[in-house]
Amino acid sequence: MNRVRASSTASGSGDVVASLVLIFPLLLAYEIGVLFAGSVNGADIVTRALYGAAGTRAAYLLIHAVCALAFLVWIRRDRRWSTLTLEVAAPVILEAAIYALTLGALGTLIVERLLGLGLSAGSVVSAIGAGVHEELVFRLGALSLLMAMLSRTLDRRLAFLFALAISTVLFAAAHHVGAYGEPFTAHAFAFRCVAGAAFALVFWFRSLAHAVYAHVLYDVLVAAT
Repeated sequence: MNRVRASSTASGSGDVVASLVLIFPLLLAYEIGVLFAGSVNGADIVTRALYGAAGTRAAYLLIHAVCALAFLVWIRRDRRWSTLTLEVAAPVILEAAIYALTLGALGTLIVERLLGLGLSAGSVVSAIGAGVHEELVFRLGALSLLMAMLSRTLDRRLAFLFALAISTVLFAAAHHVGAYGEPFTAHAFAFRCVAGAAFALVFWFRSLAHAVYAHVLYDVLVAAT
């Protein structure tokens, strides 16, 4: 049975392929959901570029229908169906929910109580987009790449600390860049540094799937407040 197993690599812990299988339904829900919600996550340049290339809503939907079909064929051929069973997915989502609730309390304590700053909210679609895209880019991409590069010359633990710090700052700063970026505020940057570090630790010591679901569930909780 394919599980999100804990095994430390240059891409953190867990079975990365199993994580990708678990988060694909979220990615598909977001990519289709933006058509009806009219909201695209600020850090998501991929969806905007894809829609621009497709030209029409019908073509955009067709692309994702083909992607969904290819995904189903792949998990069947690669015998990954069991990854989507309740036995495997439920513990990951439950653990991610615990991380989300913990991060909410910790973030409020650090940002509101210690820094005297307020919190913001987002939409459910944006929450899904942020959870999927940002974890793929900043954790699976940036953190893993930095770790692979730095560990060549530094002690592994020191390399991880540098990779964690750099990827976290990049994660926070990316939300204030470009036409869709938010105006810079101390609250937004400080809170995203705290959140980015927390999600990075979940990714590294648990798995990509844990980080994605924790990110999504946390943002949904924020949106509900």
